[in-house]
Amino acid sequence: MTRTARILVTAGSIVVIVAVAVVLLVSLRADSDDPPPAATPGSAQVVRDNSHRLNTVPDAKATVVEFLDFECEGCRAAYPLVEELRADYGDRVEFVVRYFPLSGHFNAERAARAVEAAAQQDQFEAMYHKMYETQPEWGEQRIPADDVFRGFASELGLDLAAYDAAYADPATAQRVQEDLADGRALGVQGTPTFFINGAPVLLQSRDDLRVALENALQ
Repeated sequence: MTRTARILVTAGSIVVIVAVAVVLLVSLRADSDDPPPAATPGSAQVVRDNSHRLNTVPDAKATVVEFLDFECEGCRAAYPLVEELRADYGDRVEFVVRYFPLSGHFNAERAARAVEAAAQQDQFEAMYHKMYETQPEWGEQRIPADDVFRGFASELGLDLAAYDAAYADPATAQRVQEDLADGRALGVQGTPTFFINGAPVLLQSRDDLRVALENALQ
């Protein structure tokens, strides 16, 4: 083989290697980045009619909305604070929960579907509490927790046949995705993210949410 031929073969090999590397890089990005669910510009809402409410207050003076991930340790850390605020302000403030399962949490979307399936039997809040109370048992694992969540449904006395059907129903997954789409369109990037009366709340300390709520009530 002549020197010129060797150069051409080497150059061709480099082109092939680069092309393969580009294809692999694109594939990895597709696996690691979840494309946002479709959302019509301007259609995102902080609260919808079908959003889950932890309490109902006629003529509430303020509404607190939390976009959460049941597998998120930060959300679990915020959970006692939300309960504390509910106890202190529940007669004047409405507390709303919206799903925002992060792609990096293996069981987050499953947990949201389990809570939504329970909600269809009017047990949203009971399953909501159950998820946070048990998070260390199933969170941060790469093993599907479907049976664990079904066990929770049994403990709560749910109709398991109805629960199973709802858990597997594409409409239940779509309900979770609708919350996720709203959150992304509203600029939510992580959890927990709170809104009070439609405005995002910047949390830098434990007292920030209470202060923002007090300001909203004035």
